[in-house]
Amino acid sequence: MKAVLITCNQAYYEEVVAIMDGLAIRGYTYWDQVRGRGSKSGEPRFGSHAWPEMNIAIISVVDDGSVDGFLDELKKLDSQREALGLRAFVLPVEKAV
Repeated sequence: MKAVLITCNQAYYEEVVAIMDGLAIRGYTYWDQVRGRGSKSGEPRFGSHAWPEMNIAIISVVDDGSVDGFLDELKKLDSQREALGLRAFVLPVEKAV
């Protein structure tokens, strides 16, 4: 199993969940109002007057065989509106309860 951690502009929430639904990835945890800025480009998301937008974070534990398809769909979504920003990171899941 792998944990896929997604950080992105809050505008992507419904689209990311729709991708997960389409791939039968049911479980996830969601954080709203995540602040940050990209390491290469993009506007900061601080929820302030100067930088009013916010990010979100979603983490989902998925079967190894689902990871590549999930990342492919997320990459397609990101390429449609790169200025919004979307990143996904895959982490090993050693054990789970």
